[in-house]
Amino acid sequence: MTTHTSGTELQPSQPPKAKKRGFVWAFFLILVIALTSYAVWRAGQPGLIPANPSAGGRGGGRGRGSFGPTPVVVAKAKMAAVPVFLNGLGNAQAYYTVSVKSRVDGQMMSITYKEGDFVKEGQVLAEIDPRPFQVQLEQAEGTAARDVALLTNAKLDLERYRALLAQDAIPRQQLDTQTALVAQLTGTVKQDQAAIDNAKLQLTYAHVTAPITGRIGLRLVDPGNIVRAADPNGILIITQLQPISVLFTIPEDSLPMVMAQISKGRKLTVEAWNRDNSKKIAAGTLVTVDNQIDQTTGTSKLKAVFENKDNALFPNQFVNVKLLVDTLANQLVIPSVGLQHGQQGEFVFVVPPGDEQKVQIVQVKSGIVLENDTTSIASGLEEGAQVIVDGTDRLQNGSQVRIRKPGDDGMGGGRGRGGRGGRGGDKGGDKGGDKAGRQGGGRQQ
Repeated sequence: MTTHTSGTELQPSQPPKAKKRGFVWAFFLILVIALTSYAVWRAGQPGLIPANPSAGGRGGGRGRGSFGPTPVVVAKAKMAAVPVFLNGLGNAQAYYTVSVKSRVDGQMMSITYKEGDFVKEGQVLAEIDPRPFQVQLEQAEGTAARDVALLTNAKLDLERYRALLAQDAIPRQQLDTQTALVAQLTGTVKQDQAAIDNAKLQLTYAHVTAPITGRIGLRLVDPGNIVRAADPNGILIITQLQPISVLFTIPEDSLPMVMAQISKGRKLTVEAWNRDNSKKIAAGTLVTVDNQIDQTTGTSKLKAVFENKDNALFPNQFVNVKLLVDTLANQLVIPSVGLQHGQQGEFVFVVPPGDEQKVQIVQVKSGIVLENDTTSIASGLEEGAQVIVDGTDRLQNGSQVRIRKPGDDGMGGGRGRGGRGGRGGDKGGDKGGDKAGRQGGGRQQ
């Protein structure tokens, strides 16, 4: 008997080879990921990747410089005067505000100004019908002339009566009566003169003049309307802008510092800045401090005056106020960008003098932040210390650095020569490329 075996039963299975091939591909994939991650990490290190990695030849790579110290920019800590400012919020207000009203009743005939004009004190602004007041003046003058004539006649009769009394021609009672009449007419003449003066004054009031020098607002009454002295609304409003005042507030805790300077007779400088503190609008002086503290806000109100010759400030304008309280001399300052913040507090990266140029971390305590992007250092730093202000990324204590000038790209040695050395390496071999690269690298320090 013959036994037959099928072909499928004779073929061996391949699981061991498939598993081995899978391990190889997994290892290769992990290797690729690791190399890619390392390359990405290296690319983020400043000063370690050449400016042009694609430059060919060994000489080109050496000419441009490869991995090395991190390029940084330093600034020396120096002594300077530090101004002490108190910040507050304020509003500009007109130095004087006058609502011009009519002082007589009548029809407004004309106006002699334009809305928004600057007028001087005493300048005629409007005219009210003067004819009724002219008539009153003439009536008062006529009455006064009549009473003066009566007074003159009474005085002549008084002189006659005195002569007749000396001759015993009249009784004394008649002389006394005439004397009283003269006194009565004298008083009447004075009343008439007062009426004349009042009529002239009313005639003057018919011409409305500016009581102060300032800027006119919008017109409130048009010509042709009847105006009255008892009207609650005025004809126009004038605001004095030169000078102009600013009312601002500071915290009550800062008030003793201000009062100490005022008690010494010092004039404190006040600066007005725009809404985002990007531009100084004007500078003035502190005038006074309010006599009480606002209990609801815990602030004190102060008043400053500005010349405002360029009309940069306007009534009801919001401003940020900086009050210069004092100036501290001989204070150590550094650029604000050099101050770092960490879990242990504030610190700076310092490059000590010497050839090693290794970074040191120094704990400091900051003081006042100045307007020119500098900060005063209260403690922890000495004058002349080289503080790193650019290139602090990924620096650690003891990191090797290379000081560069501001504006430099921070890359390695010679730019043109090294590149040409690299191309020489491609054409003439590694030796020629290395030589050209070293020459190019020696050009730039």
